[in-house]
Amino acid sequence: MTFDEIKRKIGSGLLSFPITDFTAGGEFDAAGYAKRLQWLSSYPAAGLFAAGGTGEFFSIGYDEYDAVIRTAVENSSADVPVLAGVGYGTRMAVDLARRAEKAGAAGILVLPHYLMFAEEAGVIAHMTAICKAVGIGVIYYARDNTKLSPAGLEKLAATCPNFIGYKDGLGDLQLMQRIHYRLGDRVVHIGGLPTAEVFAQPYLEMGVTTYSSAVFNFVPELALKFYAAVRARDTAVIDRLMKSFYLPLIDLRDRKKGYAVSMIKAGATLVGHSAGPVRTPLTELDAAELETLKGLIEANR
Repeated sequence: MTFDEIKRKIGSGLLSFPITDFTAGGEFDAAGYAKRLQWLSSYPAAGLFAAGGTGEFFSIGYDEYDAVIRTAVENSSADVPVLAGVGYGTRMAVDLARRAEKAGAAGILVLPHYLMFAEEAGVIAHMTAICKAVGIGVIYYARDNTKLSPAGLEKLAATCPNFIGYKDGLGDLQLMQRIHYRLGDRVVHIGGLPTAEVFAQPYLEMGVTTYSSAVFNFVPELALKFYAAVRARDTAVIDRLMKSFYLPLIDLRDRKKGYAVSMIKAGATLVGHSAGPVRTPLTELDAAELETLKGLIEANR
């Protein structure tokens, strides 16, 4: 796919961010991951992001990374671009980006560099080095300790033709609006907050047509139903699902740190598609929380 084709494809529908399968002993389960991707690929998604935040990028070892991305590429629909998560410092991110390209990824998602805050000039240099290291598309993920201004993003777009996307994990609607006006369709704009569905309506009104859905991992039909309702501006369906599923889910997610991932893996287990345990330092849901999640799933099927 060309860069423009990838942008159009990603912006045309819901985005899948699959969890990563681990064995009971904590090892990467390639066979389980392949089955998961084949299952999820039976549902229409506009893009698949392997080893993203929901996929526990931060806990995947260097010795496992290539296999994770390659498995995703080999077991996803041919018409769905696979984008791989990269992160950490510039040298590591560049190396991971090259390895993702070699494994067949159509693009990469640059996650935060973690721990240290940096000046905008440094973040632009970081992103530029990654972009210039590969010939595939690059999406910038703004969240936590990494945040570029509209002018900074415009500068990056002017010097890096393969900078194709901006994913927002900040939730600053004013900033998102300014970025959308500044960059227009030069990049694809993606909603990327945890439980991004809550922001889907206001984002759509400013032209952001897609977002990452973590719940696609365990209730894909519901995730697609909600996305269709947002695009159709069907407020009756949106309000019903918000009240019966998404808002209670956020309450559960917010009980403990790291549940944005742990809860998704628990949900997959509850619907018969277990991906094994989360890796430390994340923790599992307790029995009462599992029952709450089970109730939400059953009430909305």
